[in-house]
Amino acid sequence: MTTTASEITFRLEQKRRVQADFPGPKSVALTERRKAVVAAGVASSVPVYVADADGGIIHDVDGNSFIDLGSGIAVTSVGASDPAVVGAVKEAVEHFTHTCFMVTPYESYVALAEQLNRLTPGEHEKRTVLFNSGAEAVENAVKVARLATGRDAVVAFDHAYHGRTNLTMALTAKAMPYKTNFGPFAPEVYRMPMSYPYREENPSITGAEAAKRAITMIEKQIGGDQVAAIIIEPIQGEGGFIVPADGFLPALADWAKEKGIVFIADEVQSGFCRTGEWFAVNHEGVVPDIMTMAKGIAGGMPLSAITGRADLLDAVHPGGLGGTYGGNPVACAAALAAIGSMEEYNLAGRARHIEALATGRLQALQSELAGAGNAVIGDIRGRGAMLAIELVQAGSKEPNPELTKAVAAACLKEGVIILTCGTYGNVIRLLPPLVITDELLNDGLDVLAAAIKANA
Repeated sequence: MTTTASEITFRLEQKRRVQADFPGPKSVALTERRKAVVAAGVASSVPVYVADADGGIIHDVDGNSFIDLGSGIAVTSVGASDPAVVGAVKEAVEHFTHTCFMVTPYESYVALAEQLNRLTPGEHEKRTVLFNSGAEAVENAVKVARLATGRDAVVAFDHAYHGRTNLTMALTAKAMPYKTNFGPFAPEVYRMPMSYPYREENPSITGAEAAKRAITMIEKQIGGDQVAAIIIEPIQGEGGFIVPADGFLPALADWAKEKGIVFIADEVQSGFCRTGEWFAVNHEGVVPDIMTMAKGIAGGMPLSAITGRADLLDAVHPGGLGGTYGGNPVACAAALAAIGSMEEYNLAGRARHIEALATGRLQALQSELAGAGNAVIGDIRGRGAMLAIELVQAGSKEPNPELTKAVAAACLKEGVIILTCGTYGNVIRLLPPLVITDELLNDGLDVLAAAIKANA
């Protein structure tokens, strides 16, 4: 069964409304206050300040209403104020806000670990550890892999994004704005070619062949017996929502198992029903040794996790994993409620419905533009409600970041928030809340289509 968003009751009216003086005076005033106190290195893509949000709508302090096609970068999948999450947070915070699980533990941490062990792929015995951010989860997954294998080398991929801490910057492929002038980075990180079907020199290369290309390079440059872990996003996020060719992930996972290498699936952005399955690896039946999770896990509360084979995580000595705020009780309560809403609303099915609706419209737009001699949509890709449009110079595959920026700005002016990404800065990514109504999604897609046509 596919849930329709009409079955969900929203607190705010699900319609966009932008006044002529956008950004409004209150947002302008807040921007001036911000300049005096917030570090310039923290940038925001939208020049308005949020007052309220619900479902697929964001209200700013000046009374404007925006269609949210970004979900706070895939975080508010159940909506920005899901009643179950709000209720769970209120109840939890009335009892205690913090004790530190490493000092005086509490049931919600254990209950969430039980849920993650149940939901993640594989029937093997699992263990879970909770943290605060996606980058922290990635750091700890690598820690576990290195300790458990006694090896040092870690393999990451072209176009990867894994975080902004020192180790995760080393794993991340894109220099600006994530790595430039922040080095030196953690050693023993090696980068291999990704399967990027749209930009392969040989367009007929299969996923298995692309995996063999990477494996050959690993064997030659590092040696399979020296590799502690392979870490990969099953669908790359910041790199451009790149979906590897079928067979790429299974071939890598099989080779890793053969060589005693820990296969880490970074599902920070793609997890929790976003792609139409609980996790993106489920599409090809891949069972990772360790999975990293964050973003959509807790309905907007800061929380992350690693779940993996019991023998790997239990190899770590007591006290080797943890953190003061990791698995905060309020965040755990929010995550349990968010998972409940995902199951109640069948948000995996909802994501598949969003994919069908949006992809059909985007493909029609691509054909229309190409028929008019303005083929600026090079590729449409993604799974579920994790979709991308790669914009190019008409008649070529040359990236078109200028058009991408113009389209995002035009959408915002009309009351639609979209995000951009990609190694070349030329990808529009669509990450609507999974509870967005069809009416609101279609309205947002209307605005997006008009913006592409007007600026192409």
